[in-house]
Amino acid sequence: MSLTVLTRACRLRSLCRLQRIQSHMMSSQPEPEVLMQRVGRAGVITMNRPKVLNALNLNMIRSIYPQLKKWESDNDTDLVIIKGVGGKAFCAGGDIRAVTEAGKVGDPLAEDFFREEYILNHAIGTCKKPYVALIDGITMGGGVGLSVHGRFIVATEKTLFAMPETGIGLFPDVGGGYFLPRLQGKLGLFLALTGFRLKGRDVHRAGVATHFVDSNKMCDLEQELVNCPTVDDVAKVLDSYQSQSSSGSDKPFVLEKHISDIDRLFSADSVEGIMQNLTADGSEFALKQAQTLSRMSPTSLKMTFKQLQLGGALSLKDVLIMEYRLSQACMRGHDFYEGVRAVLVDKDQSPRWSPSSLDQVSDQDVDQCFSSLGHKDLVL
Repeated sequence: MSLTVLTRACRLRSLCRLQRIQSHMMSSQPEPEVLMQRVGRAGVITMNRPKVLNALNLNMIRSIYPQLKKWESDNDTDLVIIKGVGGKAFCAGGDIRAVTEAGKVGDPLAEDFFREEYILNHAIGTCKKPYVALIDGITMGGGVGLSVHGRFIVATEKTLFAMPETGIGLFPDVGGGYFLPRLQGKLGLFLALTGFRLKGRDVHRAGVATHFVDSNKMCDLEQELVNCPTVDDVAKVLDSYQSQSSSGSDKPFVLEKHISDIDRLFSADSVEGIMQNLTADGSEFALKQAQTLSRMSPTSLKMTFKQLQLGGALSLKDVLIMEYRLSQACMRGHDFYEGVRAVLVDKDQSPRWSPSSLDQVSDQDVDQCFSSLGHKDLVL
């Protein structure tokens, strides 16, 4: 069989898989994937895909964005609340399996998903009304983008936060280049490169969440929030509930004894420099992080390092424009498809990265990922 025929066959299989995914998404969701309600003075957004941990797809984005803009200009709406159903997840991430299948066959979803997701992230970050994210459960990737740019982010003991994208050949997008370098010291870079998971009260201690409230108080909290007329009233209610919440308060921050190590070891001019610091240090903590980084996509690590390096001095708008360029570089490349295959499809957890080592990823390779897309650049 010729290479041309093989290529066409692969494209056809990918197209069929994409169509099956899209068909399943439509047929298996008799209820709306996202619910919009006016409760009291609040607009309430509820992500309603509990079977897939409220994973964010393009239909949901296209539902949320116009409603958010409508509530923002509506005199009868004083705040916006976003939450998830199912008890396990706020939103476990974007529906990237569909995105990768689209990318393989040149389907517009590969561009549209990232573009419209980032436009929504920007709308959340610039929303004139108080925006309250109740992240009571798994909050990763796309779920982080729906929460961290708002005025208030409320974590509970059920919250599990992570930006694990370097492990699937991507980068911590949805504005990760904006909020991560603004965390204390080198903590954001550490979280971005390693995909380290923060749980419960530690999400607040790290500076990702603005408040921590016990999960069993969330229903009462929401009932009080929906009648808050001003941002100060919202803050007072959240502060009050936080003061009454004790879950996890008896335990120290999980990274407390390593914060100075993280600042020292991750202070380098390159990813190679960080790896050298970690191996030279030789402590159990340092060697564990070196082992973790060795499993990540070398291209993703270098891309992420520069993303946060630049993002620390950029506005959210300019970060998202930059990240859209990076997203399309990943769609043109190899590692994103391979990472999704290894972690989410075949689940063999053995991605074959290309290039396979840091020294094979040149500065020029990385710089090209940040290049303008011309008329296809994200416009905000």
